[in-house]
Amino acid sequence: LSGAFPPSGGEIIFNGDNITGQQQYEFPRLGISKSFQITNVFKKLSVHENVRVAAQMEVSRFNFLKNAQSYPDPIAVAEELLRRVNLEKLRDRKAGDLAHGQQRALEIAMALACNPSLLLLDEPTAGMSPEETLVMMDLIRTLATERTVILVEHKMKLIMGLCQRIIVLHHGEFLAEGRPEEIQSNAEVRRVYLGQS
Repeated sequence: LSGAFPPSGGEIIFNGDNITGQQQYEFPRLGISKSFQITNVFKKLSVHENVRVAAQMEVSRFNFLKNAQSYPDPIAVAEELLRRVNLEKLRDRKAGDLAHGQQRALEIAMALACNPSLLLLDEPTAGMSPEETLVMMDLIRTLATERTVILVEHKMKLIMGLCQRIIVLHHGEFLAEGRPEEIQSNAEVRRVYLGQS
């Protein structure tokens, strides 16, 4: 779905268009943004610069010689996104100096810079403390009121408390689909994931 690998079969239809085989770099222009499990931020840039660069790509993709201060919109977008992910007080800190959970939040702010209609999140709470997980859950819940969010996650409690619709895979194969209460009562899901019969 993120364009990282070509599909082995079938088609991907997004907003009525067949996007099967599109290049990864084209996805943000289509309204699809993603955050991977392994955090990918510019560690030597400040928190604000990370988000501003992402926002600036929407305005100017090829003019890297122009002074960043001459792009007022990306600066304002970065400020707003840092507020949304609760990092505005850390705006001048180097991204590499942030705690893991804060780097995950920063990466989500960067993914939001192109204002996607579909946000793909790969294990957004991986490696987070329980407190950081709760903060991230609240953020995802808010984002899901504004856009479609698809997330891959192994923490069943988080999934059950956050998702409206769940697809369960086992070894890459489809196992079940439904609302949280349907998944919880599915005997095969309980056997495979909860060790119950």
